[in-house]
Amino acid sequence: MAENRKDAQYNKMMYSPVHKLIVALSIPTIISMMVSSIYNAADTYFVGRLGTSASAATGIVFGLMAVLQAVGFMCGHGSGSIIARYLGRKKTKEASVVVSTGLALVVIMTLVITVLGLIFIDPMMRLLGATPTILPYARVYGRCILAAAPFITASFLMNNVLRYEGRAVLGTTGLTIGALLNIAGDPFLMFKCHLSILGAGLSTALSQVIAFGLLFYFFLSGRTTTRLSWRWVRLKGPVVLEILAVGMPSLCRQGLSTVSTLLLNLAAAGWGDAAISAMSIVNRVTFMVFAVVIGIGQGLQPVAGFSYGAKAWQRLKSAFVFTVSLSACVALALALAVGLNARYVVGLFIDDPKVIAIAAPALIYQCAALVVTPPFTMTNMTYQSAGIAGKATFLALLRNGLCFIPLILILPRTIGLLGVQIAQPVSDVLTFVIALPFTLALLRSLNRRIGETQAKK
Repeated sequence: MAENRKDAQYNKMMYSPVHKLIVALSIPTIISMMVSSIYNAADTYFVGRLGTSASAATGIVFGLMAVLQAVGFMCGHGSGSIIARYLGRKKTKEASVVVSTGLALVVIMTLVITVLGLIFIDPMMRLLGATPTILPYARVYGRCILAAAPFITASFLMNNVLRYEGRAVLGTTGLTIGALLNIAGDPFLMFKCHLSILGAGLSTALSQVIAFGLLFYFFLSGRTTTRLSWRWVRLKGPVVLEILAVGMPSLCRQGLSTVSTLLLNLAAAGWGDAAISAMSIVNRVTFMVFAVVIGIGQGLQPVAGFSYGAKAWQRLKSAFVFTVSLSACVALALALAVGLNARYVVGLFIDDPKVIAIAAPALIYQCAALVVTPPFTMTNMTYQSAGIAGKATFLALLRNGLCFIPLILILPRTIGLLGVQIAQPVSDVLTFVIALPFTLALLRSLNRRIGETQAKK
């Protein structure tokens, strides 16, 4: 029975029409990305009722969440990419060794972060940009997130492994239930139980623990192709190095997201808590839009991994071209919908006129630039899925690192608050220009391999 399920899954990943398969895989992955946004957006919405400083605290702790995402996604994407290529070659046992090692690795790494974070909570929050008025809220909320950190990162890993297996629905189910519990728990613990910001932190932490339990159950119940076992953990072997190397682009993306959030908060601090709160809200909203683009790309990744492992070059090319086209159309539609209603969207999170006045134009600028993100996002994901770590890592360094960091350091000092508002949009455009040659090189490489395969027939 289990072998029949494995064969059926393999046939689906390798022989289903690529356009239908990517759409089918994208829907649950988009939901997963939106779930991640909902965790943060729900807290932002409810905590915003406590005041501007409390609302800004969620933006500060978002930097900590980005650190946890960096660790979880590094091990999850690293493990998942390797797993997909193994499964494309029908090497199930080797894939199970990778996922077991990845889970042990991510838990160990996160426990170190938890211990150090709890010991140095105040310096950490200040480093992330907390002002004296924001720090009391950020301290309480941050402690809750740190306590649940091992469960959070392990959930990220298992969700990504399920996605790379082509079983994204299972991962989405666990995360969605957790998100719904968080949304219900926020108002109950904050207002009914009178726990204020502590209630928001507890709600998020508990919902993440429950999500972990559901995802772990899926692996233990035999619903997955890979298996988890302590016997297959190889922490001293080359498996760890490969997971870290292939996952490095994800670490760069998420780690630089933390750095960029820190620098954005520090730059916005020159205009007070209202500016920090405004840019935090803009980050939440634009992430929700960008999450759809990323979700579509994550529908591509298992197809790319399986295809690369099986050397199905034409299938890989078709998947890449279709995904870029689909995500570009979706990004344009969402950017128009949000950008044209920027003040209303911001007003859903907070009713402070000062915050809205700063956030609304920033949101419009960001939406205008989002339309150029799909090509470089899909190129980066394809290189990572193929295990081409060097190019994938360089592309991952661009958007929130090599392009954004100089801009956020220079623009606010030269053009004031406008520089804070346009730093990310300008970075997106620069990233598109720099990444374009890599996209064209990928297509040329696939065309060459397709020609070589056809010549052998």
